[in-house]
Amino acid sequence: MDTIASLFSFITTPVSWVIVQFHKVYGAIFGPDTGWAWGLSIVSLVVLIRICLIPLFVKQIKSTRNMQALQPKMKAIQERYKSDKQRQSEEMMKLYKETGTNPLSSCLPILAQSPFFFALYHVLSNIASGKEIGAMNQALVDSARTAHIFGAPIAAKFTDSPEKVEALNASLTDVRIVTAVMIVMMSASQFFTQRQLMMKNVDLSVKTPYMQQQKMLMYIFPVIFAVMGVNFPVGVLVYWLTTNVWTMGQQMYVINQNPTPGSKAQDSYLQRLLKSITHHGEVRGRRRKAVVKVVVAKGSDRNENERRFFAGLTKAGFAAQADGTVIKSDTIVAEAEGGPAAKRQQPKRQTKAQRQAAAAQQAAAKDAEEGSEPAAEQATTSLEKKPQGSAKADAEAETKDEAKDQAQGDKPARPRANSGGSRQGKSGQRKGQQRPKHPSSKK
Repeated sequence: MDTIASLFSFITTPVSWVIVQFHKVYGAIFGPDTGWAWGLSIVSLVVLIRICLIPLFVKQIKSTRNMQALQPKMKAIQERYKSDKQRQSEEMMKLYKETGTNPLSSCLPILAQSPFFFALYHVLSNIASGKEIGAMNQALVDSARTAHIFGAPIAAKFTDSPEKVEALNASLTDVRIVTAVMIVMMSASQFFTQRQLMMKNVDLSVKTPYMQQQKMLMYIFPVIFAVMGVNFPVGVLVYWLTTNVWTMGQQMYVINQNPTPGSKAQDSYLQRLLKSITHHGEVRGRRRKAVVKVVVAKGSDRNENERRFFAGLTKAGFAAQADGTVIKSDTIVAEAEGGPAAKRQQPKRQTKAQRQAAAAQQAAAKDAEEGSEPAAEQATTSLEKKPQGSAKADAEAETKDEAKDQAQGDKPARPRANSGGSRQGKSGQRKGQQRPKHPSSKK
């Protein structure tokens, strides 16, 4: 580790200078020789570095999502060219170039802060040896060397010998308890960060080898940190624990505000957005309007979470617009509740007697306007003159027609001639189609 750290000695001066500047501030508050002053100086160094790495973190998030979206295509290329590795690599690079994806972007934050990590390790190693380094003179080195964090010197390690720990004016038991607790916290924060990413911010509808790799890393990384942590000084453990907590909080913010499409985090975000729209009657915030705009533009390509969100909007009586806003619609409310606007009601079917009565009334009204004999009286006269056999035949035919109407269900009824309600002209002849006489009736 010392050999690797020496390779980054060129950056030890800037790192030591930043620590000294923060120490001046915290030393004026807590005292220049206290562990709080030196410990908070290291924490502030981490915060400063991570703020500078935010653009790389955003690029890492985008690259990770692009890699997740490309997994089905990558798998298809691997299956197609599984016997030709060179062609497979060429097609992969072509796919990366077309989509603007860089597989190494997901490692950029770790690679970018590695020089600072090894530079800090080099500074703390020299402090433990009592040597000047970078911007730290002998007085500052001696002050940092005797500073304790919960009873453990910031330059002490878990594997240090009792003699070396005693030279730092500390107890071996205190050093090992403090370092062991910090190693467990460092590994646990790393595991929780990776698990949060896998369980909430991954599209579970796509099963790819990439997900299996991420699950393996979720368990491998904490073990690596635990094994390496026994060789880290307390100051480096403070550095790494702080950066893990920062990463966890930063990732939690990204998952809540900009989740991966198709993930559980997206479902939770859209449900919160739906609740806000229902409560306020509008989409509040530019970011939320942008989310609604993107979902509307997808059309039929929406995933299950987005379709559920639109169904909730419709049920609440809102319609999403292309510009990311929503409008209130009474028609949508009626359709969602199954009201009159949702389904047109069919008119109630009338019996044959009701249809004949209605036809007789219409004919009577028409005759009244023309000054002719009322249709009702003519219908009565016609029925009185009609032979008994013919009346019986008409009753039987009417029964058959009703049975046929019931069998046909909702089919429209065929128009039938109404002999009893037909009108006679001035010449005494019947008008309209007449029902044929039954064979039993007299001619």
